[in-house]
Amino acid sequence: QVQLVESGGGSVQAGGSLRLSCAASKYTKTTMGWFRQAPAKEREGVATIRGDGTTTYADSVKGRFTISRDNRKSTLYLQMNSLKPEDTAMYYCAARDGALWAPLTSSAYSYWGQGTQVTVSS
Repeated sequence: QVQLVESGGGSVQAGGSLRLSCAASKYTKTTMGWFRQAPAKEREGVATIRGDGTTTYADSVKGRFTISRDNRKSTLYLQMNSLKPEDTAMYYCAARDGALWAPLTSSAYSYWGQGTQVTVSS
């Protein structure tokens, strides 16, 4: 089992940038991802990364967000640029057993962090 702790959230103006980090309690090369949930909305996948570094992005963030991982530090990152008010949500880090499948579906992930809030003002 792995514990995940997110950090890096905050409040920014539209067009700004934030970098989220997710520290894992142990080394892992399994698939990991970032998800977000806005008030009164379902949790949605933002970006995922396989053990081999292959990435997948939601259409709404392509070209603006970049997911990456540093396996030596057991840390997952999400660089968010050109932020929009609609990006406002609680952002969660997640991990799943297995390294080859990287869905944007939250039900496929077993391990979750506590979340970090991102607020983008217009």
